[in-house]
Amino acid sequence: MRTYWNTHRGLHTLEQWQPNCWVQVTCPTSDDADFLQNELKIPDYFLDDIADTEERARYDYDDGWILIILRIPYVKEVKSRTPYTTIPLGIILKGDVCITVCNYETNLMIDFVTYQQRRGLGFTDSVDMVFRLFLCAAVWYLKRLKQINARIEAAKQHLDRKIDNADLINLSRLQDSLTYFATSIRGNETLLSKLKFKLPVDELDADLIEDVTIEMNQARETTGIYANILDSMMETYASIINNNMSTVMKTLTIITLFMMVPTLVASFFGMNLINGMESLPFGFFIAITISVGLTALFWWYSKRESWI
Repeated sequence: MRTYWNTHRGLHTLEQWQPNCWVQVTCPTSDDADFLQNELKIPDYFLDDIADTEERARYDYDDGWILIILRIPYVKEVKSRTPYTTIPLGIILKGDVCITVCNYETNLMIDFVTYQQRRGLGFTDSVDMVFRLFLCAAVWYLKRLKQINARIEAAKQHLDRKIDNADLINLSRLQDSLTYFATSIRGNETLLSKLKFKLPVDELDADLIEDVTIEMNQARETTGIYANILDSMMETYASIINNNMSTVMKTLTIITLFMMVPTLVASFFGMNLINGMESLPFGFFIAITISVGLTALFWWYSKRESWI
């Protein structure tokens, strides 16, 4: 699906492509690809690079065409090992052509369009739009990090209850998400540093770049803080599991020792040897009394030594 936007004095949709408009392509179809390659003449491999979910943040130049791939946060709607991940957003520029291509429907782009419409100023040029996309990406990283932190705080509240595999799996998934975030944010920062010298930057763009740098630094540092907190939580979970295992093994050992005492008495009097109690009418009760007495004595000694 593609949308044409007039970027002067706010964002307004257009019926068809015009020079200096913004072409927003979301989840491109074969018709969209045909339009971009045959009508606008963009290099065909640009779309292939953008479609690669593992493509890193980078800058490419080919015969006047500029390709900028920005990594943006994305939340998977279906159940997945990594609910929070990152995907590539492609920005293609040349002269009066400005195109963004994303193979996923994202809240980031919806929010970007909505905010620019409320702002009512549009973009001074395509370079201004590029850096505003960078700023929007940094802000959305912080939003997603807040959601991850909320999950971490919820997990902390369950540390005092029984820990199951689901808790550990969920924390492991959050660790994977933070790893993706940290890698993508570092890539975006490197790309931003390169674009300062690759694109025609004016004074207003320089101020915007400074804002983007601050937001990205905050996102990177926040990601590192949450990753450290999560590592600490995983270590705490491991310690609790080991402590619970030690408690279980201690309990089983004490039970085994308690059972050993009457078993020892019964084995002693059950041997096929003369022990003086064969003809006694109360021999069985004497053996039971000895078993109970020794067990009680062992229980008292265990309490004194704080074994139980």
